Amino acid sequence: MPRPRKASDEDVFAAAVRVMQRVGPGDFTLDAIAREAGVTAGALVQRFGSKRALQVRLAEGAAAGMPSILDEIRARHTSPLAALREYAVCMAELAPSPEAFVRSLAYLLEDLTDPDLRIQLERQQRGTRVALEKMIRDAVAAGELTRDANAAALARVIEALLAGSLLTWAIHRSGSAAAWLRRDLDSVIEPYRRPVRRKTKVTAV
Repeated sequence: MPRPRKASDEDVFAAAVRVMQRVGPGDFTLDAIAREAGVTAGALVQRFGSKRALQVRLAEGAAAGMPSILDEIRARHTSPLAALREYAVCMAELAPSPEAFVRSLAYLLEDLTDPDLRIQLERQQRGTRVALEKMIRDAVAAGELTRDANAAALARVIEALLAGSLLTWAIHRSGSAAAWLRRDLDSVIEPYRRPVRRKTKVTAV
């Protein structure tokens, strides 16, 4: 009978994410991941082969799981625009502090320079854009946005906006990243908002 593993792959990936949230790429080691997961570094080598292989597996999981995460966000809201705003808040979790955002940027550089990691990053972003397009179409159908809102074009703008908004927040450091991103998102959506029609009361004569 094979001996049961002390930690599942999901446990190891969760531990890796926690380590990434605390340290930059230079200190992101198999030893650090192993200590966080409660296993040995040797066990991780046997299971994944190397730190890079573990990172690729982690990136694959993030890319595969993104659509379901966005579906869950959408399911929590009757308002599609409220779901869009929650997505902006989720993006802001990359920057709980300016220092944490610097670490996120350092990992992003690794993702962009490693071909295998970049492929998974692109896959993740494609899934995100598809989900954003659906939210925008839902907002049009719900009467929250005007019918001239081009879902594909607006989703692309929102994707670029939120990434750039994180960077400008880290430069200006005014308020929280979540508030900064929500404000920028609202500015982009505002021209397409449909005015709310107020019901007029009919008084009996």
